[in-house]
Amino acid sequence: MPVLNERAYLQRAVETVLAQRFDGPRELILALGPSTDGTTELARTLADGDDRIRLVDNPAADIPIGLNLAIRASSFPTIVRVDAHSELDPEYTRTALATLARERAANVGGVMRADGRTPFQRAVARAYNSRIGLGGGAYHGATHAGEAESAYLGVFRRAVLDEVGLFDETIRRGEDWELNLRIRAAGYRVWFDPSLAVTYWPRESWPQLARQFVATGQWRGELVRRFGRRNSVRFFAPPALVLSLALSLVVWLLRATGVLRGGWAVAASVVFLPVIAYVALIIAVALGRGGGSGWRDRLWTLAVLPTMHLAWGSGFIRGTLRGARDTVDTSRLARNTPLP
Repeated sequence: MPVLNERAYLQRAVETVLAQRFDGPRELILALGPSTDGTTELARTLADGDDRIRLVDNPAADIPIGLNLAIRASSFPTIVRVDAHSELDPEYTRTALATLARERAANVGGVMRADGRTPFQRAVARAYNSRIGLGGGAYHGATHAGEAESAYLGVFRRAVLDEVGLFDETIRRGEDWELNLRIRAAGYRVWFDPSLAVTYWPRESWPQLARQFVATGQWRGELVRRFGRRNSVRFFAPPALVLSLALSLVVWLLRATGVLRGGWAVAASVVFLPVIAYVALIIAVALGRGGGSGWRDRLWTLAVLPTMHLAWGSGFIRGTLRGARDTVDTSRLARNTPLP
């Protein structure tokens, strides 16, 4: 479990890991980034109270580096990746081990069941759980088991991780997708099992959400630069939306200033159609079952969905054009500053 500024969530996450119902030994290794909110002190208290918890330092704070440090410090043949913002169902590990054996897979993942504690966080959770919000990856709500492109978190065979080379430490976001790409390229199966469920707590504020999605989009752009068409076509929808909005703004300005007139102005108006369709779709989602139960929920949904799409899409365009370089997700930090 990589950990950075997670004091509000860490204890419950640790409790759900240690409460897993399966026969066999276990250990929980926390890779501690340079937290400033008391997370490290809480982790040490938890470790002092349970000898199954071990701590490793992750001064770089990058998730793949922390994961690799924890994996190298581990001692068992199965690796269960967990997140400090998540809670595992009590049967999660036992079910995953059975699926690994039954399907002869190298990695098994399940459904990310997003949830929220505040109106804003619940709106983000609804967006996560919706095909409109995050584009329909299997772990966002598919109901049929089968081979998958990637897996949420993941329960891995340690021997396969050692063979393919663990997480790529040059990739700060999307590291799980890239690792699963190598696993599949090596001839192994990545398996989605909808009976596996993980509760995930999204970002708690609008700035955090936007910063998270800009960084994630930028790293997806980097992955497109590296791996090209092996990226799913669904990743290109948000940047297409951003470009449509930009083109619509240009046409509107040209029409408003009289540069475009007559038939040319009418013909150019076709660029407004994708934007109009998108606005209609978001309004329909907000007013429907996916928008929540009251006017406040629906307004938050109207705000959250475009934030996710436009932040991710703009980050993607930038990452595709110039690469991700030193981009980090600062949404876990108190302010938008680089990590050490």
